[in-house]
Amino acid sequence: MARIRTIKPEAFISESLAAVSISAERTFFGLLTQADDHGRFRDQAAVIAGALWALRPEHGPLAVEDDLTQLAGAELVCRYEGDDGKSYLHIVTWAKHQKINRPSGSRFPACPHHEGGRLPQPAGSSHGGPAEPSGSPHGVLTEDARTLREGSARNGESAGQEDSRESSPRVPGGLTESAVNPHRPDLGPRILDLGSPPVGSASAPAPETVPAKVLIAEYAAACANRPPGSFLGHLGKETAKLLAEGIDAAYVRAGLDRLRAKGLHPSVLPSLVNEAMNPPTANGTSAGHRPWTNPVDAQAAYGGEL
Repeated sequence: MARIRTIKPEAFISESLAAVSISAERTFFGLLTQADDHGRFRDQAAVIAGALWALRPEHGPLAVEDDLTQLAGAELVCRYEGDDGKSYLHIVTWAKHQKINRPSGSRFPACPHHEGGRLPQPAGSSHGGPAEPSGSPHGVLTEDARTLREGSARNGESAGQEDSRESSPRVPGGLTESAVNPHRPDLGPRILDLGSPPVGSASAPAPETVPAKVLIAEYAAACANRPPGSFLGHLGKETAKLLAEGIDAAYVRAGLDRLRAKGLHPSVLPSLVNEAMNPPTANGTSAGHRPWTNPVDAQAAYGGEL
């Protein structure tokens, strides 16, 4: 059953949506109206085409399948299989942008990648929604705290004053008295320099961090014609894997440039990134590698390296 949903103005300047085609963006907005109160729907291109593109017969199930591949590659939707063997999809940023008042229960299994594979159940409710946090809610006193306050009031003390009176005295610089050596107050705080920068490798520049979808958007923009959505989706997965290994985005970008120049399959991207990280020398070996030769006098040729 279709529902009224919210589309924020920021959606039209979203980098994620800009990385997919106009038809994929329209399919995404349509899925907002078809998904249940938890952002889930059946992953069936024919059903989605009939619901969203009924008056556009030229955009059939095959075109919708390409839309879904692009959306999955841009991490806007997550496609998964339930325990029943059927395919489902989940709108990844649903909880961030859609505020559902009294959400109804879901007929679809939860996304195992973004929802832990289960639907949160608050205490005393059979419908899906945020679980009630454990412990006392804000503004409610526990028994121990209530007893302490009542005892203080009986002694003529205002509630909350005992903490400020009995806390450790403050010294200049925001340190408590416990932070200063009681036997040698002339030495100052035990922490000698709170403002000193860390030493060692922490001062080295951090590697460039760029999301995979930004790199894929750069790749598509540099092509004369936009590559097929399935190609970009596969390339996005390979790019995300490399970035997850902690590889600098500059090396991944260099590998993508070589892939585009050579017109290769996305699966060879790791090899091209490795080539950018460890470029071969003129004789075909990696830089820094010294091939073995068989000299007459090995001691004179290699010295203490043997």
